[in-house]
Amino acid sequence: MHLSPPPSGRRILLAAAVAAATAFATTGPVAAEPASTDTADRQQQYAAAADQYGVPQSVLLGVSYLESRWDTHAGQPSTSGGYGPMHLTDAQQVASTPSSAHVDENEDPRGDDSRPLTLDPAVAAAPSGDVLPQASLQTVDAAAALTGVPAETLRTDAAANIRGGAALLASYQKELGGPVGADSDPAAWYGAVARYSGADTEDAAAAFADEVYDQLGQGASRTTDDGQRVTLAATAVSPDESGLHKLGLRRAERPDGLECPVRLACEWIPAPYEKYGPGAGDYGNHDLGARPAQQKIEYIVIHDTEGYFGPSVNLVKRADYLGWHYTLRSVDGYVAQHIKAKDVGWHAGNWYVNAKSIGIEHEGFAGHGTWYTEAMYRTSAKLVRHLALRFQIPLDRQHILGHDNVPGILPGNVAGMHWDPGPYWDWSHYFDLMKAPFRGTATPHTGLVTIDPDYATNQPAFTGCNQQPPGVPTPKPPAAPCPLRGSSAVILRTAPSPDAPLVNDLGLRPDGTPDTMYISDHGARASAGQTYALADVQGDWTAIWYLGQKAWFFNPASAPTAKWAAGFVVTPKPGKATIPVYGRAYPEKAAYPAGVPYQTIAPLQYTFAAGQRYAVGGVLPGEYYRAVTFDGSAPGDWTVIRGENKYVQVQFGHRVMFVNLDDVLIQPAAVGAPR
Repeated sequence: MHLSPPPSGRRILLAAAVAAATAFATTGPVAAEPASTDTADRQQQYAAAADQYGVPQSVLLGVSYLESRWDTHAGQPSTSGGYGPMHLTDAQQVASTPSSAHVDENEDPRGDDSRPLTLDPAVAAAPSGDVLPQASLQTVDAAAALTGVPAETLRTDAAANIRGGAALLASYQKELGGPVGADSDPAAWYGAVARYSGADTEDAAAAFADEVYDQLGQGASRTTDDGQRVTLAATAVSPDESGLHKLGLRRAERPDGLECPVRLACEWIPAPYEKYGPGAGDYGNHDLGARPAQQKIEYIVIHDTEGYFGPSVNLVKRADYLGWHYTLRSVDGYVAQHIKAKDVGWHAGNWYVNAKSIGIEHEGFAGHGTWYTEAMYRTSAKLVRHLALRFQIPLDRQHILGHDNVPGILPGNVAGMHWDPGPYWDWSHYFDLMKAPFRGTATPHTGLVTIDPDYATNQPAFTGCNQQPPGVPTPKPPAAPCPLRGSSAVILRTAPSPDAPLVNDLGLRPDGTPDTMYISDHGARASAGQTYALADVQGDWTAIWYLGQKAWFFNPASAPTAKWAAGFVVTPKPGKATIPVYGRAYPEKAAYPAGVPYQTIAPLQYTFAAGQRYAVGGVLPGEYYRAVTFDGSAPGDWTVIRGENKYVQVQFGHRVMFVNLDDVLIQPAAVGAPR
């Protein structure tokens, strides 16, 4: 992989940053100093850096919070190549991060066997030229020039990193002609804060600065990932925004009809609805629809790009590729919308889910050593909350799905389904940002548990990061240990013991062997926010019903990894020893009009036996959206076919699945719950 030349606007930003750094290092009030080995607490490190470089401490803390929530991430880079509490960026360090194919070999992202999507292998292996834009992502060099501290130290030493960030902010403020000093008015630093975002559009820079100043008004206090308590006192500030226009950033196009919250930095970059071949079905990269009038939008699906923002957006602009609704950029949370919500994207690999969902891609990698930025989490949370309120989508994990929660449509598709955004996506924090936190509102007798480990301290020993193979999650030896880091996932075992084997997912391992700790092998994991039916409790261990078996996870009262919940479960009707489980909720054969091929209601390979219970995610009509031609010329095209069948969505394993309403009883989870 190589770094392509940055666009001219970014080149100007980089040149200005280095020039300002050089000037400030030679004429500023502080001489270059070696890296600090200070063992003072983190709060003191912020105070010392603010005083040394003349930055209001509240501004320094606010910017750092919006970059990293004051975490160090053990010296690992973000997807944007940002290091440490101040997210000093070094694109050169992550330029060699290997990209995974966005689409696996022989995968059908539409997930509709009546109109399969077959991609050219060379296209499916993209994104090509997968590099980070250099200008906004090389601030570590400017910080090194300002402080005299080597880039390696700035990447790994928290105190030095904070000093580097303070020096950058001060240099930006001086360049804008603003007042510098630890006791200067925080309101006068808006332009420097906007510049620090690394954004290349004015609205994105402003959105970042607005978030910082909103945070100043709210305050914050938390313990960082390395155990440091940091506090930002709440202070109302009315920022002077005049410095923003001095940055000379591009103003993004924001046409009428853009489906983003008003304060979000968002641009329309359309995915094409075009023919690319002679056949009626040779078109891409999404389908026209009339949602929600024609069909309710039930889900929002959270993806990661397995690549960088620019090349991923270039892919969605191809008619011979696949389409999703939004892409988010890591460094600043910038949003590109590609498809209107009324239309159906090809993103989830399950046509039933595609037809009833909005797909959002996030710049990042599910299993590499990089982490998702706070700026992107915040933007995504605002976008999802906006869409959920608009389309009346419940803000819960039954409706806000990861791509890894979408089931395969048929038994043969299960193993090839994606596993992004992966175990390092912080679902609990994400839902906090959406103002829909996971709450423990029940008791051990109410029959349900909602997974919710402490993200920072929950650090499963995964293996194989940066070595994920496509398709079936089978390790490529040697599967080296991943760096220990916070995770939303809890590990599920066959017995209440840390030495017990992991449970088996028959869809991944038909031979019945246990699943593994390989990073992409999610068949023995439950994720934060997912709610399961309680199966048993023994001491510090809790069992849930999972893929037809009891699955145990460590859940001590002193440090719980789940919350007790209340709600409803399904169980097979009396007299039924087992019932089928489905990957799509399609209507019965009699519902299909003449000329429209019947979409088989084929069960998956799992067993739902009498005595087992699964948490209810909702009751859904049997529906099939027919869309197989570019012009709607096929029989039944562009219509929703509905039948008499109704289905219950259940949390059956790591993925949601469906059971026929006629096969089950729905009852309060407390009825028959373990005591």
